Amino acid sequence: MLSYETQLRVQYYETDQMGVVHHSNYVRYFEIGRTELMRHIGLSYLDLENSGIIMPIANVEVRFFYPARYDDIIYIKSSIKEMPKARITFNYEVYNKQRKLLADGSTTLAFVNKVTGRPQRAPEKMIQTLAEYLSGEPLPYSGAIR
Repeated sequence: MLSYETQLRVQYYETDQMGVVHHSNYVRYFEIGRTELMRHIGLSYLDLENSGIIMPIANVEVRFFYPARYDDIIYIKSSIKEMPKARITFNYEVYNKQRKLLADGSTTLAFVNKVTGRPQRAPEKMIQTLAEYLSGEPLPYSGAIR
C-alpha cells in the first residue's frame, strides 16, 4: 500500500452556520490529498493532461464521524492499495490534531483519452512509478500547511 499524509488548516469559508466544516469540503480535501500524494511520487495532473490523459471522477464515497471546525489542523491520509488498470481508487482518512478519525472515504477515477473521450489503460509512467511504491513503506509526512 502507498500512503501519504497532507496537513491543512480549516479555513473560515469552509464552515457552515453551525461552525463546522461543510460536508462538501471533504471531497475537496480528498482532492488535495490525492494531488499531493501524486506530486510527492513524481506524478502530476498537469503532466498527465499534457500527455493527453484526463482523470474524471467515476465514484465518490464519504463517511462522517466527527466534525472539523474553523482553524483546526487536519491531516488527510491518502492511499492507493492496488495497481490501476483503466481506473484508480484512492482511499482517504481525515484526522484532527488529536488523531481522532473525522471522516473516511474513497474516490475512483477513470483514465480517459483527452481527445477521443474514450477510456484507456493507466499510463505506463504511472504504472512504473506506482510499482516502485506499492510494495514499500508509507511515505514520510509532508509537513505542508495550506
